[in-house]
Amino acid sequence: MIVSAVPVLHVPDEPTVRAERWLAAVLDGEELDSVLADEKDGVTAWFWSRWRSLASAGLNEEGLGLIVLGYRRELWLWLAGERTWAQCCSGLIGRINRRMAGGGDGITG
Repeated sequence: MIVSAVPVLHVPDEPTVRAERWLAAVLDGEELDSVLADEKDGVTAWFWSRWRSLASAGLNEEGLGLIVLGYRRELWLWLAGERTWAQCCSGLIGRINRRMAGGGDGITG
C-alpha cells in the first residue's frame, strides 16, 4: 500500500486511569513490551482507537505497534512520572510522522 499524506494527529486526553493500571502491571512484573502491545487493553490499542486516521494514510495497527515499541523508553518515563503526557505524546506523534514520511520501513501495509 502506498503511504499518502500523514494525517494531523492530536494529543488525546491523558489516559490517567489506564496509565495507573499499566504502571501497576509493570511494577507487578509484567514486561513493558507486553503492556504496550496488549491487543485488548495495551498502549498501542489505546492509541489506535484514537488515531484510526492513520489507516487511511497507510499505517496499520501492527505498524503503529512497532513505532510504539520503539518509543518504549519515553512511554516508560511518562508512566513513571518523569515525562509529562504532552511531552510523551507529542514526541510519539513526531516519530510517527518521521517514519511515515520516510517511507515507513515496512510499517505500512
